[in-house]
Order: sequence, then C-alpha cells, then structure tokens
Amino acid sequence: MSTLLGPAKQFFEACESGKGWEGCETYCHPDATFSAQTGALASIATLAGYCDWMKGLFTPIPDARYELKFFAADEERNSVAAFAVFHGTQTGPGGPVPATGKKLQRITFTTWCLSVGASNT
Repeated sequence: MSTLLGPAKQFFEACESGKGWEGCETYCHPDATFSAQTGALASIATLAGYCDWMKGLFTPIPDARYELKFFAADEERNSVAAFAVFHGTQTGPGGPVPATGKKLQRITFTTWCLSVGASNT
C-alpha cells in the first residue's frame, strides 16, 4: 500500500471541497509552493494561497463539487497524480461578474511532488 496516497487524498479532498488552508495545513509543509498554468492563479505562489483561493470559490459557486476520475501514486518518484472534473453553478455573490446561474465544468489534472514523512532538513 502506498504511503503517499492516504495523506495526498485527504489533502485533495480538503482542498477541493473548500476547507481552505485551515483544513489542509495538516497534510502540508507550511512553506509549500504552488504554481499553475492559468492566468486566474498566476499571482498565487504558495499552497496556502491556493487552498484559500479554492475556499473562496465556494462563495460564488456554493454548490461546487468534484468528481474524482483518477488518483495514483508513484512511490519511486515521490509523486501523486489526480484527475477530476469540477462542477458547480455560479449563483452566489463574489464572482468576477454578478451571479449568472451558469453551470461550470472544469477538468482538473493535478500532479504533486510530495515529501510525505520527510524532514525539511
């Protein structure tokens, strides 16, 4: 059984269900970095920032949810990959535009390099 999958899946579930950094920090190094290939997240450089951004997404999209399609670990490379489809409807306040009632479907493919149980030294 993978030593990476348990903590990585717990982190994924907490992050993608809008728990924010408070609900995710248990699974992460406090100084974990973040990067993405999308303009909407270009200014976010820490994992804490991304977790809180995801939490904020649940205000304009209160019914947000994900459908996990794939989750696997590569122990040799200390990496985890996840593939999910994120769904929701913009009905709440706080989005980039006033609530539209339009449904959102976003395909998410995530790859993490993890150091589960490793020291920071």
